[in-house]
Amino acid sequence: MAHTFSGIALMTAVTLGILTTTGVARADDAACTWKPERAVTMIVPWGTGGGTDANARRLASLLEQEMGVPFNVVNRTGGNGVIGHTALARARPDGYTIGAATIELATMHHLGLTPLTWQDATPIALVDQNPASVVVKEDARWDSLESLLEEARENPGELTASGTAQGGIWHLALAGMLQAEGLPPDAIRWVPSQGASPALQELMAGGVDVATPSLSEAQHLVQQGELKALAYMSDTPNSSLPEVPLTADVLDSGWTQSAFMTISGPGNLPEEMTCAYDQAIRKITRSDEWAQFKASRGSEVVYEGPEQTAELFHDTDQQLGDVINAIGLAR
Repeated sequence: MAHTFSGIALMTAVTLGILTTTGVARADDAACTWKPERAVTMIVPWGTGGGTDANARRLASLLEQEMGVPFNVVNRTGGNGVIGHTALARARPDGYTIGAATIELATMHHLGLTPLTWQDATPIALVDQNPASVVVKEDARWDSLESLLEEARENPGELTASGTAQGGIWHLALAGMLQAEGLPPDAIRWVPSQGASPALQELMAGGVDVATPSLSEAQHLVQQGELKALAYMSDTPNSSLPEVPLTADVLDSGWTQSAFMTISGPGNLPEEMTCAYDQAIRKITRSDEWAQFKASRGSEVVYEGPEQTAELFHDTDQQLGDVINAIGLAR
């Protein structure tokens, strides 16, 4: 589900109990008067040049203007995101370290990469969300997601797909969709790649039948007529390609799946600091500067506060944990 300014449903009592233990702040319960007095480090667990890095750097520059101190972006890469997320979660909770915690914080412990979970950090705000897509070559024999899934149902394991490494978010998006529709999660076999770009190149060359990157990553090729998008794993149309069918509409399960980026702090970040950052980020995400930046990347403007962001982590952890177990990658 794409989270927008309209917000999402209130959390259940169980989830609220979980969030209370992680120190998640409620913006309306605090004075939000804290301000950093020196430079802040913003940890990015992924490399330079990628989407997470671009979003973090643009947000850091706007936070500098809003909060009046430098925000220094530091890329802490390695371990499929483990190194950077660990550095963020275990930093001193003094307000001078925040970071770009991504969806992997809810999945990598299921894969046996680390004992670290999203509850070891303090969610502050959701700032980027990119639903997966289902794309094929323009001359492919499928004209709809339903026809593709019907072939996968009749001939399980014969079709192939790619988009990222095994166990990466675009793999889990496909496997989860198949499982939700009553198919084996490997009914379309996954071919690992080093990311969306090489996967799309492989699709264009005929090496795989399907790719499931974010729609923004495939947008240019779709608009050029090289690929066709059979589906967008969302319940809200993409403003750049509004004609692409939504899985929430065309699938019986209503399956949706997005990659996302949050701004989070170390574990046990004090409420007044969480609140102050949330206020600043909320203001930035409603600015023309941020809207123009997001439009330039083919992405929608999204924002959620601390409680909703924690709920998103919680729900994703459960949902994708089930998918990881189903495809035999749980450790």
